[in-house]
Amino acid sequence: MINGDLQWGGRKYALLIDKLIINMGVRNVAIYLNTNKPLENYIELFDEKYFVDKSEIIALLNDRISTKGKYVCITRPRRFGKSSVAHMLGAYYSKSVESKDIFDSLKISKACGYNDNLNKYNVINISFNDISEIGNSYEDYIKMIRETLKKDIVEKYPHINPNDYFNLSTMIRDTCDKFIFIFDEWDYIFNNNLFVENQNDFLEFLRNLLKDQPYVALCYMTGVLPIKKYSSGSALNMFDEFTFLRDRIFGQYFGFTEEEVLKLCENGEMDFKELENWYNGYTTAKGIKVYNPRSVVKALENENCESYWTNTGAMDEVAVYLKYNTLEIRDDVIEMVSGQEIDIIIKEEFRAGQDAPKTKKEIYSAMIILGFLSYYDGYLKIPNKELLLEFEKALADESFGYVSEIVENSRKMLKATVKGDIETIIEILHDVHNSEIPILKYNDENSLSCVVNMAYLSARDTYRIEREEKSGKGYTDFSFHPLRKNDIPFIVELKKDDTPENAIKQIREKEYVQKFRKEYKDRKVLAVGICYNSETKEHSCIIEDLNIHPKGYA
Repeated sequence: MINGDLQWGGRKYALLIDKLIINMGVRNVAIYLNTNKPLENYIELFDEKYFVDKSEIIALLNDRISTKGKYVCITRPRRFGKSSVAHMLGAYYSKSVESKDIFDSLKISKACGYNDNLNKYNVINISFNDISEIGNSYEDYIKMIRETLKKDIVEKYPHINPNDYFNLSTMIRDTCDKFIFIFDEWDYIFNNNLFVENQNDFLEFLRNLLKDQPYVALCYMTGVLPIKKYSSGSALNMFDEFTFLRDRIFGQYFGFTEEEVLKLCENGEMDFKELENWYNGYTTAKGIKVYNPRSVVKALENENCESYWTNTGAMDEVAVYLKYNTLEIRDDVIEMVSGQEIDIIIKEEFRAGQDAPKTKKEIYSAMIILGFLSYYDGYLKIPNKELLLEFEKALADESFGYVSEIVENSRKMLKATVKGDIETIIEILHDVHNSEIPILKYNDENSLSCVVNMAYLSARDTYRIEREEKSGKGYTDFSFHPLRKNDIPFIVELKKDDTPENAIKQIREKEYVQKFRKEYKDRKVLAVGICYNSETKEHSCIIEDLNIHPKGYA
């Protein structure tokens, strides 16, 4: 549900806030136990113009309360809505607040067991990304967590004397209550390479706190990296893990589905096709398409598509991962950058605490987990334009040798095309083809397309590039749709062991320009015929204005 569908006026919403504050009473001074913070955070999210209702996940978690399946760990890349769901769960389950007025308006209100679990539990909500300001050692970090939780328990249960207990779990057990644990960014110290010597100690802390403890009604844990395993198992082997690669249960609740993005576009000013081009490309294990929600919302707010994920500080990792094994993965990356998918089976997942990836599959696994690559049904690809731009930046690094030259030359290719500079076009195609990269040697039917894709790589900055697009009486090899009103649209047709004249003839006879004339009306539209002669090893090219009709063409 989009927030606009709720039809709540500003005054009515203000009254709701007042009521919530009254029901909360005096602000809870606790940090982890039964705090108001999750509700306050969820209210902010709920009030957003582009709010999307993900509350149905609650019904799935309700079914797991006080069962063997009560330990749930869900891992996703940054900015896929993990913390938002954590705030929602805290707002729903916590007995310290009354959130019925919000949740009655959401999808979860129609589910069985909705009222049975609403605001009924003690909730311990910890985000592990807080670092002690007293010291910077692991001992300072874990002491802050332990002592804060003890303080919260004593505040709620005055009869508990912390000095009577050897460990935290025994102290909580003596409350004789049930608790729901919500842990956000559980992997923070692993993901940021902190306290390396003590990371197993942290896993043991979580195990002692949670495993086989009668006070655990539910533990919902989320982060970027799957749980670390060592020896033959894991300290946290009681958890059911739902990762980007394997989650068939909760996939649709992290990221916006295609249906949700379409609905958002109805309420906004953005064209769905533009959002799809920029942010589509991830597929859950169950086959559901999902979009990075932060990027979609930012594009809607700014009425402009660009790479918003770069602002999270994560994208420098693209270059780092590519450099781990440049020679082995370079050809695959070139193929993916040129729009192809890689056929590869990846079974093992990159996990918290694992050494830097070395083999091709380890590197790909890490990049999938972090959201840099998309993997579905045995095929690996760069998910969308947002990520493609980051790969382009990474490949421009001098450490990638000739690849960086290709990226730089691609900027000249676009200018040469719109200017009709055929000599430069042929020179660039020749250089790309004669590079040291095997995939660009015309070994199969896709290789000429791959060369052209690389030659026009930087055109993605200002054009929407479509392959095999339906237009007129057939399908274009490449369609270049300008994103700026003054840029020139053009169609590229490829031929091997043929003539560029025949390529232009095909563009005209099959009326590929038809769709462009509807879209761009009076603008010039160019036809570009590119051919390769396998005997002479030479390229040839012709460029014509499709709005000028040569003799013999209507």
